Amino acid sequence: MKKKLTTVDFHGTKEQEEKLLAVIEKHAGEKGAMMPILQEAQEIYGYLPVEVQKIIAAKTGVSLEEIFGIVSFYAQFKLNPDGQYAIAVCLGTACYVKGSGEIIEEISRKLGVAVGSTSPDGKYSIEATRCIGACGLAPVLTVNGEVYGRLTTKDVDGILAKYV
Repeated sequence: MKKKLTTVDFHGTKEQEEKLLAVIEKHAGEKGAMMPILQEAQEIYGYLPVEVQKIIAAKTGVSLEEIFGIVSFYAQFKLNPDGQYAIAVCLGTACYVKGSGEIIEEISRKLGVAVGSTSPDGKYSIEATRCIGACGLAPVLTVNGEVYGRLTTKDVDGILAKYV
């Protein structure tokens, strides 16, 4: 599933930027340094907004396009912050064959938030995930880590009502 950028305002702090610059300096000149730089940057900010990618590009000499290519390719990297309510729907095989594709579409439609995005107000984020290890409860979703299982699209309204 293609990652999408949303229009959530970036609110990085000077302390976060100082930590990022220290990470870049720590890995300067290392072969294959981009992956650890990006991983540590995501630990600092919680995601990798374009503003952070621009700093990394400027300080490493790697093009913004190349950095974005890495961030958008690897599932471990997030382009958007988690919402106040981070919704993750498992699309692993067991969940998918039992209807998780329809469930994630229903959630997206009801909240007006694209899969892989965060609502502009920062309240909701929706991610498609792979197996979370709860195959016996398929299909499953989590909201801020709370697991909901054996779902149908009819369960979506009741779950979302808890987070309005």
